[in-house]
Amino acid sequence: MTTEHVVALDLRGRTAMVTGAGSGIGRAVAVRLAAAGAKVVAVDLSFQATGDDVVPVEADLSDPASVERVLRDHADVDVLVNNAGLQHVAALEEFPPERFTYIQSVMVEAPFRLVRGVLPHMYAGNWGRIVNISSVHGLRASPFKAAYVTAKHALEGLSKTVALEGAPHGVTANCINPAYVRTPLVEGQIADQARTHGIPESEVVEKIMLTSAAIKRLIEPAEVAELVAYLCTGMAGFITGTSLSIDGGWTAH
Repeated sequence: MTTEHVVALDLRGRTAMVTGAGSGIGRAVAVRLAAAGAKVVAVDLSFQATGDDVVPVEADLSDPASVERVLRDHADVDVLVNNAGLQHVAALEEFPPERFTYIQSVMVEAPFRLVRGVLPHMYAGNWGRIVNISSVHGLRASPFKAAYVTAKHALEGLSKTVALEGAPHGVTANCINPAYVRTPLVEGQIADQARTHGIPESEVVEKIMLTSAAIKRLIEPAEVAELVAYLCTGMAGFITGTSLSIDGGWTAH
């Protein structure tokens, strides 16, 4: 599949922050925004820089103090992409409460804190783009993913609130809702899904991950990154408070 950039995006002079930028969607987004000329603050537990325009920042997003340290040094951003996330697959009666809490802290509280911290700069410049990488699970539920589904639904609500408050200040906020993307997070789910559903690992992608999609393949991270790029353009300035599915027809059912 081609990874050619199709969106004409010029972010020279802008700064973007991308969380979960060490791999998968986050890394693809960081590379894409840097290619558009942005200085990119790439936040993750660990990250290898890809060029002079990408600044790796190690942070534990489950720790509010760590998030505040990121903001202390990097609050003056024009684009914020809340992408960091993790998964745990288990039946509700077996779901560890501490894991549920941890996932909410990374995927809900950290985005709230980051949005809260960067909005003053965006408001001052009367321009900003907040893109929240949600999921089809922000629109639909699946069994055995209580924490993830809860977090993504919460992120949807946060995004809509930001859109309403940010509109008078030139700030947009939207969710992107992918189905299964070819990332380490998805690859790491295969064994858990196989165990939970009682099927071989070789059958998980076809029988679990792609069963609801009309297009029977995993999404590439670069496809998500290109949609992020479009939302950062001037022509996307009227798109706010919405959820953009990139799911191969999953939510068409």
